[in-house]
Amino acid sequence: MTKCGFIALIGAPNAGKSTLLNRLTGAKLSIVTPKAQTTRARVLGILPRGDAQILFVDTPGIFAPKRRLDRAMVAAAWDGATEADYVLLLVDAKQGLTDSVREIVRQIAATGRKLALVLNKVDLIERHKLLPLTQDLAALADFEQVFMISAATGDGLDVLLDFCVAKLPEGPHLYPDDELTDLPDRLLAAEIVREQIFLQTRDEVPYGATVETESFKVQKGGIRIDAIIYVTKANHKAILIGAKGTRIKEIGTRARKELEKVLETKVDLFLRVNERPGWDEEAARIRATGLNDPKV
Repeated sequence: MTKCGFIALIGAPNAGKSTLLNRLTGAKLSIVTPKAQTTRARVLGILPRGDAQILFVDTPGIFAPKRRLDRAMVAAAWDGATEADYVLLLVDAKQGLTDSVREIVRQIAATGRKLALVLNKVDLIERHKLLPLTQDLAALADFEQVFMISAATGDGLDVLLDFCVAKLPEGPHLYPDDELTDLPDRLLAAEIVREQIFLQTRDEVPYGATVETESFKVQKGGIRIDAIIYVTKANHKAILIGAKGTRIKEIGTRARKELEKVLETKVDLFLRVNERPGWDEEAARIRATGLNDPKV
């Protein structure tokens, strides 16, 4: 009998959920930057393991929302946890038991969902600090198992995967085993451009920007992608474009190279930047990121 099911990865921003998804699947499915709140929508990673198919769901980091976009992100994270067959709570071992982590544990424990604790980035912390951290977290929720891993190096992942397989229900595989994700290429292209905005700009600029793929055309010798970047403020547009267009050119160059690796073909990428105040309160813009509109 085959097994198949959804395993949700939840946690605070920057816990390493996207890095873990990419490491487990061996592919660039979720964008990763050093900044918090990089992931905005749920991303599915498909991993065959023996007779099982594990469907990992990378969710946005859970934080206190302010904008309509923020509320949609947090709702997506909790929906991912609610709808999954099992939940893995990722905690940044280096950051420890912060107030945000404490609140997430409190809320997930209140649901009565069965879950396991995954302490990530253990390669960045002294080993003698891990046991007290584990004890503090275990006092807040009834974790079935505790794992200590490094998503960056891959340490501890085999044991974690075996546990995940054991938690899957019996049933047929839902996706072909040669598929890695259900993420449309158009959305992946937009995300990779947005990743470069996060990597190449500072402060509130990346949080005030969104990217939408206007056209994605397979043509002779490769793919042509046209994307638009919406920003909330005029000075953000100026920063993104840069002096004589140098910044937007660099964003496009690096994003194009990344897309060529992911799509395994030549890519022609064309970017333009538009000022659109309040885009993060627009239902259409929120849906374009892959999120459901929270409506309020």
